[in-house]
Amino acid sequence: MTSSAALQPEPAPIVACTISRDVQNFDLLIEDMETELGESWGDLSFEDAKVFMTQPDSATLEFVAIAIDSEDEKDLALISELIRTAGAQGIKVIVIAEDVSPVALHQLLKQGAEEFVPYPLPDGALHDAIERLRAPAPAEPAPTAPQHKSGGGHDGVVLAVHGLAGGVGATTFAVNMAWELATIDKKNPPRVCILDLDLQYGSVATFLDLPRRDAVFELLSDTENMDNEAFLQALQSVDDTLFALTAPADMLPLDLIGPEDVQRLLDAARTNFDYVVVDLPSTVVQWTEVLLHSAHVYFAPLELDMRSAQNTLRMIRALKAEDLPFEKLRYVLNRAPRFTDLSGKSRVRRMAESLDIKIEVLLPDGGRQVTEANDQGLPLARSAAKSPYRKELRKLAMSVHELNLSVAEAG
Repeated sequence: MTSSAALQPEPAPIVACTISRDVQNFDLLIEDMETELGESWGDLSFEDAKVFMTQPDSATLEFVAIAIDSEDEKDLALISELIRTAGAQGIKVIVIAEDVSPVALHQLLKQGAEEFVPYPLPDGALHDAIERLRAPAPAEPAPTAPQHKSGGGHDGVVLAVHGLAGGVGATTFAVNMAWELATIDKKNPPRVCILDLDLQYGSVATFLDLPRRDAVFELLSDTENMDNEAFLQALQSVDDTLFALTAPADMLPLDLIGPEDVQRLLDAARTNFDYVVVDLPSTVVQWTEVLLHSAHVYFAPLELDMRSAQNTLRMIRALKAEDLPFEKLRYVLNRAPRFTDLSGKSRVRRMAESLDIKIEVLLPDGGRQVTEANDQGLPLARSAAKSPYRKELRKLAMSVHELNLSVAEAG
């Protein structure tokens, strides 16, 4: 006679687990897990999760969803260890985070978490994350296939802009230089992008009237897994003319990204664009060296005042001390004296001589027109095309473009 126990269906294998301090704090996650997995999931505390994932019972696990909030930031070391343990067991990780600082989230993603979903969960967000985890890995490209597809095949010129003091107009210079290059040739316009790497006070988004998107932080947090499509999707376009990677929405530490991250961004940008303008923070950081070596031209805007002179001297000394290419700096004097201001021109000459530099570009004071254009989020070419500042910048962009074309033809 068949026993009644034999008639009971075997329980479905557990394919996923939530891991949290208290899963009841994430009721929307419970609902979505039940919708996606039925009864094929379980829940673990932080303490139990590490032990369970090393036992044979965890062999059926596809992924774990680690749910954390601001109170869990004090346990980042434990949570990071859980992510590493999961990775060692071949278990994928989704991080569900509510009110967690960008720095903490960045640390967890660096440990190997594959997906991040904010809490409260947006509609369909968990479903989409699970689908991405379950999607088969893309086939390795053939050796002869191009590394990038969309817009690939370029070998862009990198133009770095590093203001030598606050308020010297570095971002204004970078944004308008990028726009002038993008519109320099109506018949055959170059592809141009601008990267805002001032992660704390970057204002390219403001000057181009663009929103700051979470996609930028996600891209910067995991450049190791950045492919060409992810890079392009993080960009925004201004009338399909100029493309921009804005600074993140939140103020982030400048060491959020390292030299390898910056190099990957530059490689992706150069592959897809003819010109890559990089707006840098005025601070010298660990990855400044990458731009110094990669940039074809390294613009250093300054003003005719003592702080700019002192900062220029400090910059040159610092680069010489580290044996870095200080000779790459091209000095741009903003708010330069007018042609008839002989006294001002004499001050410019004395400043250059005392610093042993050559000031190659002199930009006149744009005055209110520049301020209003920036506040309105418009390039000067659109808001004040006849501005003397814009005319000089246009000449500079034209010379850069002509030089690039001549080099390309010679090559």
